[in-house]
Amino acid sequence: MSDNYKIETKCIQSGWKPGKGEPRVLPIYQSTTFKYDTSEQMGRLFDLEDSGYFYTRLQNPTNDAVAQKICDLEGGYAAMLTSSGQAANFYAIMNIAGAGDHIVCSSALYGGTYNLYAHTIQKMGVEATFVDPDCTEEELNAAFRENTKAVMGETIANPALTVLDIEKFAKAAHAHGVPLIVDNTFATPINCRPFEWGADIVTHSTTKYMDGHAMCVGGAIVDSGSFDWEAHADKFPGLTQPDETYHGIIYTQKFGKGAYITKATAQLMRDLGSIQAPQNAFLLNVGLETLHLRVPRHCENAKKVASYLKGHDKVAWVNCAMLEGDKYYDLAQKYMPDGTCGVITFGLKGGRDASVKMMDSLKLCAIVTHVADARTCVLHPASHTHRQMNEQELLEAGVQPDLIRFSVGIENADDIIADLEQALELV
Repeated sequence: MSDNYKIETKCIQSGWKPGKGEPRVLPIYQSTTFKYDTSEQMGRLFDLEDSGYFYTRLQNPTNDAVAQKICDLEGGYAAMLTSSGQAANFYAIMNIAGAGDHIVCSSALYGGTYNLYAHTIQKMGVEATFVDPDCTEEELNAAFRENTKAVMGETIANPALTVLDIEKFAKAAHAHGVPLIVDNTFATPINCRPFEWGADIVTHSTTKYMDGHAMCVGGAIVDSGSFDWEAHADKFPGLTQPDETYHGIIYTQKFGKGAYITKATAQLMRDLGSIQAPQNAFLLNVGLETLHLRVPRHCENAKKVASYLKGHDKVAWVNCAMLEGDKYYDLAQKYMPDGTCGVITFGLKGGRDASVKMMDSLKLCAIVTHVADARTCVLHPASHTHRQMNEQELLEAGVQPDLIRFSVGIENADDIIADLEQALELV
């Protein structure tokens, strides 16, 4: 897709390029396998000597078209789909780190991601150091070690709504010869493109705004192609030294800017298999076609709801970086001047019990383990998505005990506010 096209056009047109007599709509290639005429043709695919399709766990035309669309939206070089956002964040790290290595992370992360990095990959020998996203440059640099392989943060943290200072984290990462990985799920490329601020790799839970309809779980990894792995060859032997499982190929030499995604596909997806189903990729593409229309409406509604809550006498506090006076307003204006996302958080003066009672009294807005789709939904993270964390971990992740995560949908904002009003009257 031409870089000259605006992002709205890319939402519609990127990825699938039909030829003469081919379907105008992206087809679902619902096949595990693909036919070739000779054994030699198939063998060259297995040796990474030719590009093509032979088994859907590694590549599928539907998936590749959707990955290319997301790549175009982010302004990246190459991309891949995964079965979930969790798989994307796992692969993004493990593609360049292994036993004995270390990563630096913002402490304001989605609960599942925090648990993945704090506990699960630690069992695999990869240790994580968590830093306050608001730390000074000196504090951030002090977290690095000789064996640090990456820095990770979320553009807008779920559910803390911390806005990451991408340039600060990118500067520190690059000073230590490692890439910055940014989870851009909440902002989406409609509101923020982290590559333009120094990030090297972007991940997504496509389950959220990209799908937009709560129909399918999925993830994506996008590589900018800008990080020079060869300049730090000793740190990244998996990319810069021979891979004996592919007859000794060296990814950086053979695939250049495509080295990172090629390795993640040919090695991690081959061995771990967290592939997105072609049917889900098709549904994701349907969501992507309206992403540029939905995200502004989410932001518009969220700002209205946050303003209403901020003026309510039963509400103790509200987090929404689109409101002047919010702690992250200035950073949001720098990185996301057109809006942040549709998710806001707030707490009630009556504390945790009042929050639960209010949530249970909602009629239009549903309590669901989801966020960032067309329908307004609500959750109490300390009781739900983050309940595996202890009290200290919750506070480090920016999750207060009374925090209500409110994902504002694209219904009429007046109806959403009316539902909140009747529920708050019962508290």
